[in-house]
Amino acid sequence: MLAFIIPLKSAKVSKDWQRTSALFERCLRSTCNQSHNNFRTIVVCNELPDITFQHKNVEYVTVDFLPPEKVENPIPRGLTDKGRRVLKGMMYAQKFSPTHVMTVDADDCVSSRLAGFVDQNPAANGWYLNKGWKYREGDAHIYLKRRRFYTMSGTANIVHNDYLDLPETPEYNRGYGYYKFYIDHQKVKGFMEAKGAPMQPLPFQGAVYILATGDNISGNEQNLSFNFLNRKRISNELRQEFCLGELDFSKCLPTPTLQVEH
Repeated sequence: MLAFIIPLKSAKVSKDWQRTSALFERCLRSTCNQSHNNFRTIVVCNELPDITFQHKNVEYVTVDFLPPEKVENPIPRGLTDKGRRVLKGMMYAQKFSPTHVMTVDADDCVSSRLAGFVDQNPAANGWYLNKGWKYREGDAHIYLKRRRFYTMSGTANIVHNDYLDLPETPEYNRGYGYYKFYIDHQKVKGFMEAKGAPMQPLPFQGAVYILATGDNISGNEQNLSFNFLNRKRISNELRQEFCLGELDFSKCLPTPTLQVEH
């Protein structure tokens, strides 16, 4: 089983909570739009988002983490906050005994094929997303990143649960190792190789890195190139696979019951 972990920032540090919630809702719909039902989506947040979408495979873990500017830590504060949420989500996911976990940035979208692919390969060490899509919010086109997508997007790695080496609490109490493994997404591939458990490249584009949302944490989108040779008009098939639409969710799949865990 695949567990998606979505760390959602607090409303207290969001530039626009309504927009953050809308972007998150599209992300959540994409994780729940799987062609195979053997998955869970775990959202770690201070406040429940302002959304209408519900799904029986979604669980919310509410935390009372302080705003990142009030946390003393040598790691960049925004990433520290995100990392604590990722760790909390991974720890919570253990109740479902997942074979694999995948961290998903709260404004990205993932392929509907992921859960089924993982379910067919339960013993694999994991996969890194070598190929993926880049999308600037509002564009009619999408751009293919043909290699090293995992160095660009935080939605980039699917790791076998046995290799998580989780701490007892969602803190960086063993220093930079935890920061690098759970947050420095471009180095997960190397860490897994060092563990003697190399991951394989995912054999299809597994995610869409969403840019120009006005709410990105990394701030690196100004440095990204958009080669017209890699440009593709967004097709209905792509919209369906990634639940990728403008911030209007009426065409995505509705489903029942929200489960909230404190």
